Amino acid sequence: MNTRMQTDAWIQHIAAVLALTVIGSVAGSVVLIMIGRPMSELLVALGMVAASGLARLLLPSPLNGG
Repeated sequence: MNTRMQTDAWIQHIAAVLALTVIGSVAGSVVLIMIGRPMSELLVALGMVAASGLARLLLPSPLNGG
């Protein structure tokens, strides 16, 4: 297996983990709102970091010609 395919597999795994983290954060926030408890800042921060990491990973960068 060449290096390109191995790198692509790792990027796909990282993107899947980040997407699941975003989905879990949103679902957790919705559940907390529905039961009337305050949202945790840690939950919001985790979702925002995962969303920005996923956007950074998937969107092309003008610096590398992509």
